[in-house]
This record gives sequence, C-alpha cells and structure tokens, in this order.
Amino acid sequence: MSSIANPEFWAGRRVFLTGHTGFKGSWAQLWLQQMGADVAGYALPPLGEPSLHTLLGTPTTDGHLGDIRDADALATAVQAHDPEIILHMAAQPLVRESYKTPAETFEVNVMGTVRLLEAARRAQALKAIVVVTTDKVYRNDESGRHFPEDATLGGHDPYSGSKAACELVVSTWRDAFLRERGIRAATARGGNVLGGGDFSADRLVPDIVRAALSGQALDIRSPLATRPWQHVLDCLNGYFVYAEALHGDETTVDALNFGPSPAERQIPVRDVASAIQTAMGLPSQWRDASSVDQPREMQTLGIDPALAAKTLAWSSRLSQDEAIAWTANWYDGWRKGSDARALTLGQIDAFMKG
Repeated sequence: MSSIANPEFWAGRRVFLTGHTGFKGSWAQLWLQQMGADVAGYALPPLGEPSLHTLLGTPTTDGHLGDIRDADALATAVQAHDPEIILHMAAQPLVRESYKTPAETFEVNVMGTVRLLEAARRAQALKAIVVVTTDKVYRNDESGRHFPEDATLGGHDPYSGSKAACELVVSTWRDAFLRERGIRAATARGGNVLGGGDFSADRLVPDIVRAALSGQALDIRSPLATRPWQHVLDCLNGYFVYAEALHGDETTVDALNFGPSPAERQIPVRDVASAIQTAMGLPSQWRDASSVDQPREMQTLGIDPALAAKTLAWSSRLSQDEAIAWTANWYDGWRKGSDARALTLGQIDAFMKG
C-alpha cells in the first residue's frame, strides 16, 4: 500500500496554489478542497473552452486571476492568504509551444518562479513550498534509462531547459534565503500525466477526444515514443505527501521523481492511443504523422521514483493500464453527458479508498 494524502493534515490548512485554472491545478484544487484545505489559487484565466476549471464549477472567489510574472499582484495575493504551504504549478507546459515562444517560456517558467519565491520570503506562516517541474529536466541521452534525481539536468528544447533552470532557481533561493527562515522548498518532477479534463493543445489524449468529437482522423506525431505514463491523481498524491513531509520536517530530500516503476512495461504512444480509443468505444484508428516536419521531441523518457518510495513510502497506486482506463472512462462519461464534477469527485474518492 502506497502512502496517501492525509485529509486530517490538510483540513483547515491554508494553501496557495498557482496554476489552479489548468488541468493538473483544477484536479489539485478540487481534491484539496475535498480534504478541507483553505485553498487560494493564482493563475491566468482558463485557456479556451472547454476547460476543466470551468466544467468543475469552481467558485471564482477561491482564486486570483493574474500573471505569475506580475510581482506586485502575486505578492499581494500571497500576503492576503498568508499560506502555510505553497504548491507552484503555474507554467508554460508545452514542448512544441516552447519552440514557438522560447523567450516567453523562460520568462514564465523561470522568472515566474523567481517572483513566487520572492513573495514567499515575506509569508509569515509559510512552512513548505513544492515547486512542480517535470520529468523532462534531465539531460536526455535517449539511452532509455530511467533517470534518478542526481542525474545531470539539462534540456534540448526550450521547455525542458526552462524547467531545468527552474530547478537551479529553487536551489539558489533555498540556500540563500528560505532555509534561514525555516521554510522548506523542494522540487517535484512528475511523469507524463493522464487524466480526464485535459483539453490542452498538442497532447495525446486531448487530441484523441477532439478527433472523436469532430469525426476527424487522429494524427500521431511520434507513435513509437515512450513516456512514464501515470494518472494525474498519482502525481498529485506525490506532491501532497511530499508537502506534508516537508511541512513536518520529516524529510531532508530537496527533489523527488514521481512516476511509474521502471519495472512496468514501456508503453509507446500508439498503444496508449489505441487503448483509450477502445475503452471509449471508438475505432482504434490513427495516422502516422511522424514524417511531417516538426521540432525535435525525445523518443524515450523514463524517471526512477525509487527515492520517493524510500523517503515517503510513495508509489503509484494505479498501473499505467489502469491510468489509461480511468482516463478513458472520464472522457467517455463526459462525452455521453455525465457531470464533470461528479466524474472527477468519483475518481478522487475511489483513489483515496484504494
């Protein structure tokens, strides 16, 4: 049995959550609120419709709409909430977008984090900060190995590079400012997340759903690429358990991977697509778009979560096959008219019960 977020810890706990209007942020806010946390969000408005944030009907009073790079607005929001824990998820999260807007990607992911950590320095009740980066922070040599936390950081694309730089920012602010204040700051490197309610551009599952709703063919750019697939709830559970341990000074580890065990099979993109299509009752059909001229993306990627298992007793509660099934069930239910909030709460409850 893996370690699971503790509702008794989170009940009444003041949490400042950046990126609460995004896919992962929307799941995080709802789950934290279900556990009784007092959550204040800070993010840009949802990017396009549909959006999970809108579908969940989250009250606007629970969050501030603003740019993570706006130092004054961010500092005001942090000061007003006086959080005990900060979960930093706001980011420009897309590899292909980072090729189009490299400077903005670095501004958001690096300087946005700097602005947040500067605001955190003045937070009176703050005990712990978890900055979410990515499994792509490692210098990927395409060897197929699963990177541990002490592997060399780097990035071929601007997104990966910006997140590796973000790791350095957190390390610097921790050593220079936060540790002396008694604030624990750490980074969480999550695997490729699957889950209902992701409508982002240039992501596999949203592309499948859009193709199904429009009746158009599904194009897959890298059908043989492999990723450390995991359900959004497993990833968030890692962040929450990590925050609990940091808050209680129960760990001295400053960075952790959260992903499927290396023992699980490496599932290529084409198999994930076919499995989700089948689970949604759709024909298992797609077109190979790998010959289309496009920016380079890594073909293999794996991370080793052994340190999270040792430090937090954390491991994925859902296998990759279960993560695919839960994701397909959410979208299939929503596609057929089920309420998105009820679907999401139902999966959170089932996950918590194990």
